[in-house]
Amino acid sequence: MTQINQIAWDDTVLPFQLDRSAIRGRIVRLDGVLEHILSRHDYPAPVAAAVAELALLTALIGPTIKLRWKLSLQVRGKGAIRTVAADYYAPESEGAPARIRAWASFDAERLNDAPHFDQIGEGYFAILIDQGPGSQPYQGITPLAGGSLSACAGTYFAQSEQLPSSFALSYGESILPGQKAGWRAGGIMLQTLPAQPAQGEGGSGEAGLVEAADILQGVESEDWTRANHLLSTVEQMELVGPSVAPTDLLVRLFHEEEPRVFDPQRVEFGCSCSEEKVRGTLSIYSQKDIGHMTTEDGKVTADCQFCGAHYELDPRSLGFEATHDADGTPLTEARAAE
Repeated sequence: MTQINQIAWDDTVLPFQLDRSAIRGRIVRLDGVLEHILSRHDYPAPVAAAVAELALLTALIGPTIKLRWKLSLQVRGKGAIRTVAADYYAPESEGAPARIRAWASFDAERLNDAPHFDQIGEGYFAILIDQGPGSQPYQGITPLAGGSLSACAGTYFAQSEQLPSSFALSYGESILPGQKAGWRAGGIMLQTLPAQPAQGEGGSGEAGLVEAADILQGVESEDWTRANHLLSTVEQMELVGPSVAPTDLLVRLFHEEEPRVFDPQRVEFGCSCSEEKVRGTLSIYSQKDIGHMTTEDGKVTADCQFCGAHYELDPRSLGFEATHDADGTPLTEARAAE
């Protein structure tokens, strides 16, 4: 347990519980992580906003799941913003930071001044949970509706997990005195305490739209309504900081709900791409297929959409018919030397 006035803040997720209401929550602040994500790409403003919102949701949702490996949020639409994706990697050991990455694809010619959610168009919001080797990935999907990605996340939890959830988010470029402009984001997630462990080890499917009123009754419903009324009073600048600490904000919003905080979780930018994984992806192709991928310079190139890493590989070392090792040594010579 952590004392409420002992924590510091950027790129941190603070778990808390409202003891009077049996509601749990998270407060997240992202600055360096979000700036790193967005600086990898020259996104137009609405695309950057969509990436910021999804990265923020990923940071809020990831720690609520008993996660051994990776949570992914994916948005697919038919509008100018075609894809937005974000991953949350669980800490590899106690005290280690979690890792986040995110990216988007878009049609620049179709972008306009409308809110970024409207520019995604018809499509779906998906949550994918992969607990690593030996487990069956779980996927839940909900249509894009409600006017924001956070509304879609709330619908997912209500219909798939029977857990009423709500979000207050703020994100944008911020200029602090004496510093250059940079992206900052902050958010709060409220969620009723689960009656049983949430889904995540397998299965998939869709359900009809479920509202909090369909799940909660009596005192629970009153507590949920009261907590969300308090959450609705939060101001945008309180969410993004840094002038208001998350603990101070928690007390201001919910002091009558008896807030209790737990140890914070640090987050940082992290990407899982590697040359080895690129080679693994290409291992299913024949030399003829690899030839079609080879540039005029005699290289097969690959770029990571998340971090921008660029790989240049010898085509002779790729595919299931590879004739040379990764360092260019003919495989017959390499095997003879073993």
